[in-house]
Amino acid sequence: GTVKIQLRPEWAPRGVKRFEELTEEKFFDETRVFRVLPGFVAQFGINGNPEVQSKWRSKSIPDDPVKVSNTRGTVVFATAGPNSRTTQIFFNTRADGNAFLDKQGFSPFGQVIEG
Repeated sequence: GTVKIQLRPEWAPRGVKRFEELTEEKFFDETRVFRVLPGFVAQFGINGNPEVQSKWRSKSIPDDPVKVSNTRGTVVFATAGPNSRTTQIFFNTRADGNAFLDKQGFSPFGQVIEG
């Protein structure tokens, strides 16, 4: 289905810029949620075309400071450690939020407004 996300550059300008780049290049077209942990997160952001995916694999961006908490419905880049965000994104789905992710550097860059 379709999900609408309100981008919040005041929360995470680098994250918003990367998401816009990926969207403009249609990276997410036909991309599906590949991991769902009920009551925690739903994750997507792996393109099925290996050439497209490899183009972005080494283009990590620096972390944005965490300015808002990982509440339900916020959208966040997944990481493999500090300053390693590339294309994988998750939706926070826990009813009470995932505030413990704040201390781990997961900076929301938007929120789901529909879908």
